[in-house]
Amino acid sequence: MYLTRKHLSRRAVLKSMGATVALPFLEATVPSRTARAATGSAGAPRFIAIEMVHGSAGSTQFGIRKNMWSPAATGRGFDLTPTSLASLEPYREYLTIVSNTDCQNAEAFSAPEIGADHFRSAAVFLTQAHPRQTQGSDVYAGTSLDQIYAQRFGQDSPIPSMQLCIENVDQAGGCSYNYSCVYTDSISWASPTQPLPMIRDPRAVFDQLFGVGATPEMRSTRRRSDRSILDWVLEAVGDLKTSLGPADRVRLNEYLDNVREIERRIQKVEAHNAGAPQRALGEAPVGVPDSFEEHVKLMFDLQAAAFASDVTKVFALKMSRDVSNRVFAESGSKAAFHTASHHQDKEDRIAEFQKINTYHVSLIPYLLDKLKKTPDGDGSLLDNTVVLYGSAMGNSNLHNHKRCPLFLAGRAGGRLKGNLHLKAADGTPMANVMLSLLHAMDVNTVETFGNSTGTFDLTSVPAPETARG
Repeated sequence: MYLTRKHLSRRAVLKSMGATVALPFLEATVPSRTARAATGSAGAPRFIAIEMVHGSAGSTQFGIRKNMWSPAATGRGFDLTPTSLASLEPYREYLTIVSNTDCQNAEAFSAPEIGADHFRSAAVFLTQAHPRQTQGSDVYAGTSLDQIYAQRFGQDSPIPSMQLCIENVDQAGGCSYNYSCVYTDSISWASPTQPLPMIRDPRAVFDQLFGVGATPEMRSTRRRSDRSILDWVLEAVGDLKTSLGPADRVRLNEYLDNVREIERRIQKVEAHNAGAPQRALGEAPVGVPDSFEEHVKLMFDLQAAAFASDVTKVFALKMSRDVSNRVFAESGSKAAFHTASHHQDKEDRIAEFQKINTYHVSLIPYLLDKLKKTPDGDGSLLDNTVVLYGSAMGNSNLHNHKRCPLFLAGRAGGRLKGNLHLKAADGTPMANVMLSLLHAMDVNTVETFGNSTGTFDLTSVPAPETARG
């Protein structure tokens, strides 16, 4: 076991034959006479894109009147209380809500495409491109936002980007309405013809993040030995600590404790599922919790740990899949997700659907809290990250793509100001927001994105008004 690159560059790692553990941000990695902020993410923010399917109750006419998604007031004096975003109130200084944008490229362009909105939306969300209707191998959409960013800033990381999901994907062959299942199975596209597979199993994510360079056989042996990954690098940890100051030793201990706790939770899930006579998710890998919330939080923990050690700067997370009928009892609704989204425009059923929307958003503060508590340069990871959350669907009862839900969290190294609700003019493409976000993250060579018609100001406070939408 040994510590590579002992001068403690930002890429220093703890390495053994069975594991590779990258280091968190440490004072020892700051070159002399170099501003601490420059060693964080000020030059390249981390980026997480999260898709939640089925639009929102707030995209209905009733939902607009009741401010079920976006608040009534634009600017900074908005009230989140009636909205599905109420749980984000403690993070409003990091929150940029963009309401009233459309995803026109998710609409049907020809008669055979009518009704197939659920089988296009996932592919449209981060590409803002209209997918080719085919069940063959000639799939075509667009290069996704996360991959444009990864191609510009992810190449100097051990892992340029990672794509995660919560629901089952990788259905072979064609889905409904003559669309290939790859359109519903991924939100990340490396090129218009190359959708990227998504990882559902937290164990597989953990092994990629902390077993870089190890073979599958080595990873399997390590799991069977019931040893922690940290046991393999103890000697290197001990060597490293002798060269660190007190603050760095505390920070390193906290980071390693966090990695061990994530590993312990994965092991607990695997042990439970392996011994369970019957699982709620019988088709899922053994490392996937039956609990939706536990699964999501594990994935959030893995993302935060990866950002802390700079293993990757880019994640995409598909939190559900279109036409999923999973029941989220924690939301207070007993309705199945897809069924609830087809509320027939009845006010009581729209209100029931909002409970599910509200529950899904309520999981995001767990991630934001992790990022805020993790030091990075002169700030925190939340200061130097952008989390994009939204859907390419608007009113799912109508299968339309207008007034789609969207918000940003994080400051992107100071490029976003937060505490801001921006209402777009009617007919504004969501692609305009994504193009401006690319520019805010220093991808300035991209002049158009999807069906963008221009840029969208993400920082200026609009004139005071009471906006509904």
